[in-house]
Amino acid sequence: MKVAIIQEWLVTVGGSDKVVKAIADVFPNADIFTLVAKKEVCDELGIDWKRVHTSFIQKMPLGIKKHRAYLPLFPFAIEQFDLRGYDVIISSSHAVAKGVLTKADQLHICYCHSPIRYVWDMYNEYLEEANLAEGFKSWLVRYMLHNVRKWDMLSSFRVDYFISNSDYVGRRIKETYRRNSVTIHPNIDISNFEYCSDKENYYLASSRLVAYKKIDIIIEAFNRMPDKKLIVIGGGPNLKNYKELVNENITVMGYQPFNVLKEKMQHAKAFIFAADEDFGMIPIEAEACGTPVIAYGHGGSLETVCGGKTGMFFYEQTADAIVNAVKEFEAMGNAPFKYEDCRSWAERFSEERFKREIREFVEEKYKEFNK
Repeated sequence: MKVAIIQEWLVTVGGSDKVVKAIADVFPNADIFTLVAKKEVCDELGIDWKRVHTSFIQKMPLGIKKHRAYLPLFPFAIEQFDLRGYDVIISSSHAVAKGVLTKADQLHICYCHSPIRYVWDMYNEYLEEANLAEGFKSWLVRYMLHNVRKWDMLSSFRVDYFISNSDYVGRRIKETYRRNSVTIHPNIDISNFEYCSDKENYYLASSRLVAYKKIDIIIEAFNRMPDKKLIVIGGGPNLKNYKELVNENITVMGYQPFNVLKEKMQHAKAFIFAADEDFGMIPIEAEACGTPVIAYGHGGSLETVCGGKTGMFFYEQTADAIVNAVKEFEAMGNAPFKYEDCRSWAERFSEERFKREIREFVEEKYKEFNK
């Protein structure tokens, strides 16, 4: 079978990009279609640049660097790919990839990372974060997102089968598109994260420093616990602001290379995770290092952290809830969770497992489709 893989963009090495690489490993002769791409990113991922096909946005002014500014054109652009001649189309979608045009004799499977969050369940949060909650410009953006929302719903009917990256996203696919899905958790290359039982007396938080990751409430919580050390790793628009918030017991390191992040992750007493994520790879990476996780008990964290075995939950995104969780964690003793249990749990999310499940799903549906 001839396979085409669709991805929104390949401009950073993120979770969805690693999923595309893994799918491309399963189907090494597949062509990849994406709105915009950077050759150096594809090289870093190990994707053959000769198999990458980009849209007209690639050649627009600042099309690669400022591609998000072309959001109103995304639906039109994704529909321009000519996919004739392919038997199977696999879209890796968190925005518009699933909206490609296919024919009745082509099987379209969508690996859905999320329905478009900024037009559905986080619509108002994104407007507030962008300072677009009110005013004339707000109404222009609202109208544009309204049109994207209508197209997104329409394009969901172009998919034959949905795969969700978590049961949480599966429920949101059902709520948003009224479609069923099968969950295949994304691939985590846990071989890059070595197990370590030598823990030091600090907690770690790491993510891109944007509002919805809730690093600010983690900082606020540890500001109230001056006897406990916190290290924050990550870059982003809120870096300067967060550095100004912290007391002496907190170190905001900003962006760090992988080897530094891994070393801090291996030796942390626990990893603190406060975001409401669709899935969330980084708690699993921490667990692969043998590090337990204290996480917000909602969304994907309920699937990536095994409560009572690899970590524990707090149930409100507040500093008070984090303070109480850390105190409960420490009251349980020096090592309340077995580090080897954290590692064995993380191994359930391996890249080999993902590739096997994707191959089996696609081959099964392709046989059914061609009966």
